[in-house]
Amino acid sequence: MDSKQDFSRGSVAGNIMRMAVPMTIAQLVNVLYNVTDRFFIGHIDDASSLALTGVGIVFPIISVITAFTNLFGMGGAPLCSIARGRKDDALAERIMGAACYMLIVTALVLTAVGVLFRRPILYLFGASADTYPYARDYFSIYIWGTFFAMLSLGMNGFINSQGFGRTGMVTIAAGAAVNIVLDPLLIYGLGLGVRGAAIATVVSQLLAAAWVLRFLTGPKAILKLRREHIRWCPALLRDIVQLGFCNFTMSFTNAATQFAYNNTLQSLGGDVYVGAMTVINSLREVVCMPANGLTGGAQPVIGYNYGAKEYGRVKQGILFMTAVCTAYMLLAWGVVFLFPEELVRLFNDDPELTRVGAHLLHIFFFGFCFMALQMSGQAAFTSLGKAKFAIFFSLFRKVGLVIPLIWLLPHFLGVDGVLWSEPISNLVGGIACFTVMMLTVWRKL
Repeated sequence: MDSKQDFSRGSVAGNIMRMAVPMTIAQLVNVLYNVTDRFFIGHIDDASSLALTGVGIVFPIISVITAFTNLFGMGGAPLCSIARGRKDDALAERIMGAACYMLIVTALVLTAVGVLFRRPILYLFGASADTYPYARDYFSIYIWGTFFAMLSLGMNGFINSQGFGRTGMVTIAAGAAVNIVLDPLLIYGLGLGVRGAAIATVVSQLLAAAWVLRFLTGPKAILKLRREHIRWCPALLRDIVQLGFCNFTMSFTNAATQFAYNNTLQSLGGDVYVGAMTVINSLREVVCMPANGLTGGAQPVIGYNYGAKEYGRVKQGILFMTAVCTAYMLLAWGVVFLFPEELVRLFNDDPELTRVGAHLLHIFFFGFCFMALQMSGQAAFTSLGKAKFAIFFSLFRKVGLVIPLIWLLPHFLGVDGVLWSEPISNLVGGIACFTVMMLTVWRKL
């Protein structure tokens, strides 16, 4: 085995950064799938605000699709890292095949549900009579790309788990580059509006999926995706789902919070507040991606060393991941605090939406650095296969704190109270998650 894929050798920080840098770039580029759409849609003449709000309504639905992708993709990839650390490549390949099978089946089911129940789903997630046509035009096309989206993102984790971080980056970058080129051409050049944005996204996802499957079945992969392994395997799926359920709940509860945000803001402030929330979510995606890339890059390194029983290196990895993640989040909070209006104007030309968005952005990102503790704690739990802890704290922050606060705080703070739910949950949830990780996992290491 190439020494570059043996994470028990060399500097722990170096191994993490070697994985994290390409994964961070891949994560940032991956955000462009949806953020690029919102960027161009937000500047459509005479309809930028309504079109942006309509696409924003689809965002939590995309989070649901991502949740199922993470359930099997991010559930299987850490298990592959642990199996590789134990030198059991045969088991790792079976894990990858079982995860691929479930991604395929789930994608087909979600596509069918989206096509059959499009209208009630969109109204449930906050569409109004004015924004429904834009949400409908985008969602009606986007849903047909679910199969490609789930395969490309879900199976890309198995490339990273083998130590091929650059290849994983290229997978996402190639599709996103196509999306960036096609968006203005289809939205403005051919006058397709939001439908053009959806077409560009589906085409880019198709290309990314083709690249992932080509690599995993090709000669360069250490672990190969074999046809005989793509099958129903209850014993392996139980472990995959147990570990992936943390990331599933993170994405699914993210969809639930967006549902709560959209519906509460729609009732208190109308479409302009839902549009502002769309911008805030877009910026949050971009801001969080480097931290997600860092924790994602640390997980295969920590998991491999845990499987190899190199517990001192595991502790080094957790400390390095937490320190860098916290420092980055502090920097990001400072940028958002200083330039809120400039950041909001990247996504729209509407003066009212810019004014509302900048005000809400200040509230939403207050104390954002505490989110680093939540991310680092959950990444440590997930890397070591401690699924129950990771699942609990994911549910605790979103379901136990954010959603109740979204409905409770407006009674005291008005519409601003909806946004204050985020910084309060970051503070309480982040400290709780990291403290429990130090008192349990750290002591045992």
